[in-house]
Amino acid sequence: MPDPKSNPPTHHSIDILIIGAGLSGLSAAIDLQQAGHNVMLVDKGRGLGGRLAGRRIGEASFDHGAQFMTARAPRFQQTVAEWIEAGVAEEWYSSYPGHQNGHPRYRGVPTMTAIAKHLATDLNILRKVRVVEIAQDNNQWLATLDNGESISAKSMIITSPIPQTLDLLATGNIQIPTDKLARLQRIEYEACIAVMAVLESPSNIPAPGATVIEDSPVAWISDNQQKGVSKIPAVTIHGSGTFSAKYFDADPMTVGQQLIDAALPLLGSSVTQYQVHGWRYSKPTVVDPESCMLLTEGTDLPPLALAGDAFNGPKVEGAVSSGWAAAAVLGGLI
Repeated sequence: MPDPKSNPPTHHSIDILIIGAGLSGLSAAIDLQQAGHNVMLVDKGRGLGGRLAGRRIGEASFDHGAQFMTARAPRFQQTVAEWIEAGVAEEWYSSYPGHQNGHPRYRGVPTMTAIAKHLATDLNILRKVRVVEIAQDNNQWLATLDNGESISAKSMIITSPIPQTLDLLATGNIQIPTDKLARLQRIEYEACIAVMAVLESPSNIPAPGATVIEDSPVAWISDNQQKGVSKIPAVTIHGSGTFSAKYFDADPMTVGQQLIDAALPLLGSSVTQYQVHGWRYSKPTVVDPESCMLLTEGTDLPPLALAGDAFNGPKVEGAVSSGWAAAAVLGGLI
């Protein structure tokens, strides 16, 4: 038998480690890499983009996480224009029945995940691996992965939801300054149960295929066929925050059927099959007022920044701009 000592676990030595390959992590990585830094991202998921999530059921395709994005700040408007030019985004709508015109809503093409794949093109990303421990190693960070590999980095950005981030920091007994810990503990999230349902025939949802519902177990319905995501009739149903919190740990297919039953009057078609996904940290309902957090400011720890939609608002634009802010902070310290 070969000697296991002859094949020790891989160790990576880099400038900046980014935990999470959602929009914040990807956006931060691009800025830092363009500035000449050696960057690596690690993500526990198989795909990229975090809540920019898509799924297929047979011939049906779904956006089942973030449904669209708006663009208000000049840099993000320019970024969306670049995505449109690259063919990975397009305008979906700016109004829907019962609501006045607002900011244009943009969607990913063919799905929201296309944007994340586009951003990741030239980045160094380890997928399907989880960081199980982080610790200070002299003037660097040492991250241990669940596949036995390890990473040394001069600086680090963590973009996971704050409860998960706090758990990770605890693995290395990383002491968080009291004022920053208080800010992090104020952040709150809303859960969302998402149902992806294949329909027997096209839905009755009016154009553009987006419906917001008040005072119902259902908060949102999106017609993926009208949206241009799916070749065949298929809808995404998002449970309300109240409903999702109450039933998050219940049997998913039973809960999914409850949401389908509540949505049926709007669907106008029977459901032939469906799947359910739970977003425990769907979106923050209480956010930190800053764009990111330099957690190690005023400490002897190596630079560590936190980013994500919990810092700049629960929208796609907020997540991206938080990643940019974290990259600017860390880039100025290296």
